[in-house]
Amino acid sequence: MIRIDRRPQLFSFRVAGLIFRDGYILAQRGAKDDYWALPGGRAEIGESSEETVLREMREELHREARIERLVWTVENFFTYEGYAAHELGFYYLLSLDGAFPFHETDIVHRVVDGVEVEFRWLRATPETLTENRLKPQFIAGRIDRLPASAEHLIVREGLPLLAVKETVS
Repeated sequence: MIRIDRRPQLFSFRVAGLIFRDGYILAQRGAKDDYWALPGGRAEIGESSEETVLREMREELHREARIERLVWTVENFFTYEGYAAHELGFYYLLSLDGAFPFHETDIVHRVVDGVEVEFRWLRATPETLTENRLKPQFIAGRIDRLPASAEHLIVREGLPLLAVKETVS
């Protein structure tokens, strides 16, 4: 998987899917985490972002997915467990083949992928996604106005991560 750990810096290449149903969006979290994310995972070397998102849906949701379109490419800079993290993310609008469990408030699916991961549907509103700490944070502010064509974003969540030394000659 594409993850470079050079403490205190971390780089990863993550691909995720936006899966909607009846005004809700599917979210995942590690069972011990206090935040949610969109379903997906890290790309592997030699794997396209499209291949990654389809593989992740098979592995985690046990469903085949169809890519509708690319929504965002994101360069996201944030802090995470003492790291100055830099994540390159691809976010695809997806549809799932076959029925997938739905409930407005309960966990609908669990899988063990190194750690236990749980899935639930969150109302696809800025307020609900913010209250439930969906990461990356930019998604909450854009969930009700997805771009008509792919959009590239550079996002810096929180404080500046790296001190820049100015050289004077």
